[in-house]
Amino acid sequence: MKGNKNPFWAAVNKTLAVIAATLIMALILAPAAWAADTYKILHEFTGGADGSDPTAGLIFDAAGNLYGTAKYGGSWGQGTVFELTPNSDGSWTETVLYNFSGGDDGGQPFAGVTFDRAGNLYGTTYTGGAGDGTVFELTRDPDGSWTETVLHSFTGSDGRAPVAGVIFGRAGSLYGTTTWGGTAGLGTVFELTPNSDGTWTEKVLHSFTGGKGGSYPDRGSLVFDAAGNLYGAAADGGQAGCNAFEPGCGVIYELTPNSKGTWREKVLYLFSGEKDGYVPEATLVFDKAGNLYGSTWLGGSHGAGNVFELVLNADGSWKHRVLHQFNGGSQGPMRGVILRAGKIYGTKGDGGSHGFGYVFELVPNADGSWTQKVLHQFTGEAAAYPWAVPIFDAAGNLYGTASEGGPNGAGAVFEITP
Repeated sequence: MKGNKNPFWAAVNKTLAVIAATLIMALILAPAAWAADTYKILHEFTGGADGSDPTAGLIFDAAGNLYGTAKYGGSWGQGTVFELTPNSDGSWTETVLYNFSGGDDGGQPFAGVTFDRAGNLYGTTYTGGAGDGTVFELTRDPDGSWTETVLHSFTGSDGRAPVAGVIFGRAGSLYGTTTWGGTAGLGTVFELTPNSDGTWTEKVLHSFTGGKGGSYPDRGSLVFDAAGNLYGAAADGGQAGCNAFEPGCGVIYELTPNSKGTWREKVLYLFSGEKDGYVPEATLVFDKAGNLYGSTWLGGSHGAGNVFELVLNADGSWKHRVLHQFNGGSQGPMRGVILRAGKIYGTKGDGGSHGFGYVFELVPNADGSWTQKVLHQFTGEAAAYPWAVPIFDAAGNLYGTASEGGPNGAGAVFEITP
């Protein structure tokens, strides 16, 4: 009633006004508490001409286009290299740059691609070539098409079945690993050196022999330190007794060049298969202080892998520390993590609320512990099983691949905007 001076209703109205004002101020002062990350699918693979099963990560070019590989699909079902170009309306257009046939040109690109300074793309195929996989180059032609050149075909004795990608060294040589092959058949680290006539010469820098030295360097690419030493992870070997599938627990190793042109392996850490986990097959990453970060695919406190740090001590030794133990699902990050602004980001290929994996952020606490924040849970409808490490653009948006899901079950490329 107009002019009502009832003290009860006056008190109620005053209380409601205070609550409303408090909520408004909370939203203004603390947007991070209520703002949600925005998830968007950029491309859903059909499993046909555009490819299927993108298990590797992406890279950007200077113009903001994304590049990656699909392990299967394409014209011959042996995989593709693709480009995603952003449009003015916010959509993205996929272009297949190359279709692998599975023959001399290679097949099944498990790893992603990398650029040289001229804008050419380089990568590996699991099969094809001489029979045991290839290292290839894609060169852009004047008409916008791309031409593939096989730089090296593996024959088994020099390596077999490369699953990881390649990286460039200071002198323009390419470095990578093969899962099998070599002297003992347990994998290799190789170098490809360009010649003046356009050919490339392969040299095996290290053949894994098992035991304490490790074996089967699988999905993780190599990484250089500032001094030119190589670092990587071997999924097997080291300490024995993890399980029947992986009889060894895996190692982190360093390869150091000497004056004779050979390389010496040093094992930095041997996994025990207990709380430290096992199968460390992911790519390692350095922070500014020279410490290494990586992940295990299996094991740990809950059996679902973990994220770890190797801290370089003053005497040259390394101290291992588990930063986060995953709980739920059966597998940890397969290909590693990425660092940004003091935080750690990655994907877990399974588990989460729906069992199809998720994208996570690890935030450091004052006491040295780390807290996990889930940025996106995959439902299996639009995408599922994100195995690859995501990447950031300059604006802080995350981009990655999911190997399955979507209406065709063939995987997708996604973006997460904070």
